[in-house]
Amino acid sequence: MLSVNELASEIFEEFAGLSEEFNAAYHELDSGARIVDCGVSTRGGYAAGRTFTEICMGGLGEVNFRMGEIKGIPLPFIDVNTDFPAIACLGAQKAGWTIKVGNYFAMGSGPARALSLKPKHTFEVIEYEDDYDSAVICLESDHLPNGEVMEKIAGECHVDVANVCAVVAPTSSIVGSIQVAGRCVETAIYKLNELGFDTKKVTSAIGTAPVPPVRGPKLAMGVTNDATIYHGQIMLTMKAPEIKDYLEKIPSSKSKGYGKPFNDIFKEAGYDFYKIDTALFSPAEVIINELSSGAVYHVGAVNPDVVLKSFGLM
Repeated sequence: MLSVNELASEIFEEFAGLSEEFNAAYHELDSGARIVDCGVSTRGGYAAGRTFTEICMGGLGEVNFRMGEIKGIPLPFIDVNTDFPAIACLGAQKAGWTIKVGNYFAMGSGPARALSLKPKHTFEVIEYEDDYDSAVICLESDHLPNGEVMEKIAGECHVDVANVCAVVAPTSSIVGSIQVAGRCVETAIYKLNELGFDTKKVTSAIGTAPVPPVRGPKLAMGVTNDATIYHGQIMLTMKAPEIKDYLEKIPSSKSKGYGKPFNDIFKEAGYDFYKIDTALFSPAEVIINELSSGAVYHVGAVNPDVVLKSFGLM
């Protein structure tokens, strides 16, 4: 079986060795644990953002950039594809591990989750579990982890702390904007999983979303989510005739909270994340090619006005 940690470790080694060329910074702790700072105290950039995203997908995704337009306004877009959607997206990329040690907090994603099995139900559903002696984790945080944090991660992953590698970027950074927009495909796979669909039947996936401008810590969470909620476009290939029963529930427009920038919705919810309709966390538009019947389905649509308002361009 493929090891997402083994594949990601190979990418991490090159990333660490060439960190300066990525406008990143490499750190090795006394314990031997290793960290690449992609935006906490460094500039980061598109090259670092691509690498962060590919590591986050456990080496099972390909990431590219291009310039596109939204209502005539030029913006960068990220294109993501994978031929292992369930493993790459749910088994690695999903931000399913909340890491809190003392005063340190980070959202953890990436291949290390397939060793720690966070959350366990996800791995039971996709029938995947990694077995490797190194753990690679992606941390969304505005602080670098200390030795205690890396020890905690090592313990949960059942590996020696010297074999723990982390890439770190704040949400409010170039790399942060890229890696969250780079979850556009993962958002579609996640939504199907939440609906009870067997995502192992999705054989290939490709998607795109605009890379949000960096607008500061207060707006970062909303701006990055809006990229996919209102302009994420995904195509899924699968052998699953039953998908027709799920179609109308997939796009973000089916959420009762849909229609406003995420930060406005968050404010109306009293900044309580758990009061937000989870159906909102979906891509805007999805095309599905069902191979056994040859059917092609199309649901949802992009909402350029909300995106431009969120991005400060309207």
